[in-house]
Amino acid sequence: MKHDEYTLLLVDDNTTNLDVLSDLLLNKGYEILVSIDGASAIERARLTQPHLILLDIMMPGIDGFETCKRLKADPATAEIPVIFMTALGDTQNKVRGFSSGAVDYITKPFEADEVLARVSNHLLIQQLQKDLKEKNALLSDRAKHLESEVHKRTLLLKDALKLLKSSSLDTILRLTMAAEYKDKDTGQHTRRIGHLSGATAKLLNLSDKEVETILNAAPMHDIGKIGIPDAILLKPGKLDKDEWDIMRQHTTIGAKILAGSDVDFINLAHTVAMTHHEKWDGSGYPTGLSGNDIPIIGRIVAIVDVFDALLSRRPYKEPFSLEMTLAILEEGRGNHFDPDIVDLFLANIDELLAIRQKYTDTTD
Repeated sequence: MKHDEYTLLLVDDNTTNLDVLSDLLLNKGYEILVSIDGASAIERARLTQPHLILLDIMMPGIDGFETCKRLKADPATAEIPVIFMTALGDTQNKVRGFSSGAVDYITKPFEADEVLARVSNHLLIQQLQKDLKEKNALLSDRAKHLESEVHKRTLLLKDALKLLKSSSLDTILRLTMAAEYKDKDTGQHTRRIGHLSGATAKLLNLSDKEVETILNAAPMHDIGKIGIPDAILLKPGKLDKDEWDIMRQHTTIGAKILAGSDVDFINLAHTVAMTHHEKWDGSGYPTGLSGNDIPIIGRIVAIVDVFDALLSRRPYKEPFSLEMTLAILEEGRGNHFDPDIVDLFLANIDELLAIRQKYTDTTD
């Protein structure tokens, strides 16, 4: 990555902070622009199209949260990644920051190496997404190019995961949403899968550590879809046999991306990516596991993923009713799904619906 090819916009009403941060990034070769308030930052972002924005929260006029929301609401600036840099380090403000559209959150006083690593990571992710979009637009013969394209994407994403491994959990989880961004109708699907899977694991009386690890790993179940061409992933209708064979490869693609980590929840994410489409009766894919040979996280995410997908709008369907959704889960008991998990899931459906509603937005 050549730093001099990237322009960063720094926004802070404290000129001392701007000077320190500017010197740090200029020394690494980045081109730097500065603004001292939210309004001027929005205008400058529209005019200059920086590659990344580092944004303070506590500023006169509109604060950083509102500035970020306006940037994300404007098509001209919506795709520019925003990293908050602020003294507000509590969880509530971090959640508010991510909810306003930021990709990361750094608390002051900051460590220089951490800032440089996170800036570099998010610029890399942005470049990967741009490359993938361009390649998808040029892909005319998917059968001929699929194998080589998947291999290249897998290597790029594994490199990105390696870079991000030492960063915060929030930063790593932003990467898992890359596949979901390709489909505007999925909304907070990955977030819901995590919380619903964690809640189901808790109902199964797994340990607190296991519940937390499952909550963090489950959202990565479909990360392999980033290797699936848009023409298949977003097709507004049924897939033909060849297309379906390609779609099924998202399990093995995801497993390859997540393989070889020494981080617990990424190891578990590797398992769920590989097994969440296995079926209790052995008719699933990619390896045809059955019964208790399917890891518990694969059995949990299998029912959670179907439950959320049935209730959600997709390019190929409207949302199913709750009554029909529950009937399908019951019908899948003992063939598609672990019967014990189905029984537990249905017995606690009100609690699980409340969790789903908490993480549902207007596009879902």
